[in-house]
Amino acid sequence: MSATTPESAALATEELLVQRLRDRDEAAMTIFYDKYSAALYGVIFRIVKKEEIAEDVLQEAMVKIWHSFPSYDAEKGRLFTWVMNVCRNLAIDKIRSRQYRVGSRTQPIEESAALREAAEPTFRPEHIGLQEMTRQLNPEQRQIVDLLYFGGFTQSEVAEELSLPLGTVKTRARAAIKVLSKLIR
Repeated sequence: MSATTPESAALATEELLVQRLRDRDEAAMTIFYDKYSAALYGVIFRIVKKEEIAEDVLQEAMVKIWHSFPSYDAEKGRLFTWVMNVCRNLAIDKIRSRQYRVGSRTQPIEESAALREAAEPTFRPEHIGLQEMTRQLNPEQRQIVDLLYFGGFTQSEVAEELSLPLGTVKTRARAAIKVLSKLIR
C-alpha cells in the first residue's frame, strides 16, 4: 500500500483535469474555472487595474484557453503556469491596445476631480466664448454641436432626436470640431 501525499494527490487531480480538457470535456472546463478563475482574475486585475476590463479579459482568456488547449504541453510546465501566462499576455495586450489607451485618457464625469472642486466664484462658462464661436458654424453643424455639447446628448440621442443616421451625426460633429479648432487657434 503506497502512501499518497497531498502534493501527489493534487498532481494526479491536475493530470486528470488536463486529460479531460484534452478530451474537450465541457464539465472539466467548469471545474477548471472554479479552481483557477479567482487567481487568474487577480493576475489580470493587477495589470489592467479596472474591474470590468479584468472581467472581460478573464472571459476572453477562458475562451482562448479552451480553444488553444491542444497546444498545452505538460512537459514544459504546470497547467496553472501556462494559463497564467495566457491571461497575463492577454491583459498586457489589452493595455497596449489603442481602445484601452484612448479609454483611459478620459474618465466618466462622476469620477472627475472637477465635481469635487468648487469653481471660482467669478467663473462664468459663457465667458469662454465657445457658444459665440459655434454661431460661425453652418446650421446643420451648429445644431449637432448645440445638442452634443450644450444639451448633453450622446451622438446616438442626437441621431434619434434629429432623425438622422448616426454616421451623419458623427461626420457633422467631426467637421464642426475641425472648424472650431481653427477658430480657436
